[in-house]
Amino acid sequence: MLAIAGGKGGCGKTTVALGVGQALGTTTGRSLVVDTDRDMPNLHRRAGVDPTFGITDITATADPATVAQGATTVENVDVLPCQAASEAAVGNAIDRLSRCDRPVVLDCPAGAGPDAARPLRAADRTVLVSEPTRQSLTDTAKTAAMARALDAPPALTVLVGSDGSVDPSDLLASPRTVHIPSVSKPLESDRAAAKYVEIANVLTKRNT
Repeated sequence: MLAIAGGKGGCGKTTVALGVGQALGTTTGRSLVVDTDRDMPNLHRRAGVDPTFGITDITATADPATVAQGATTVENVDVLPCQAASEAAVGNAIDRLSRCDRPVVLDCPAGAGPDAARPLRAADRTVLVSEPTRQSLTDTAKTAAMARALDAPPALTVLVGSDGSVDPSDLLASPRTVHIPSVSKPLESDRAAAKYVEIANVLTKRNT
């Protein structure tokens, strides 16, 4: 289970989650991307699915994978929206997802509060997402510290809208940085898609 996390809202976590989910998924082993942000859920918009059917429909007897909807904006990805979900519903979903036999990508809330800590506590590793600005990196450093404390250490950092000139290593101490350039359609751009594949390759190698 992989957490996509950062300290600042609007830095591109959801897009990265879907892009990485597509890179990790196959036609026979679709990945599952899950929105865990109760305050600002937007995975359904980026994935092009119905927001009213998702985390809140997972029960003690329902496999989360059977509740998920196929994304329309990326391939080989199923998604679980978080619209109007309670804290208990998110916690139940994350607990059930820990037993999934497919790649699970958690689109995490911004910040360092309890809602952000819950998915990190369940994840195996974290992908840090930030804009290439000092403020965004400083906020993400708090997320990195929380991820380490919760035993979901950062596997890499993704800088969104980056030309490669910013080095975040002094703040984030992440083993690797992937720079995603500014593109008008980040889920359709070949340049961005190549970066998501690069991220997936790093994660796969670190997992073998």
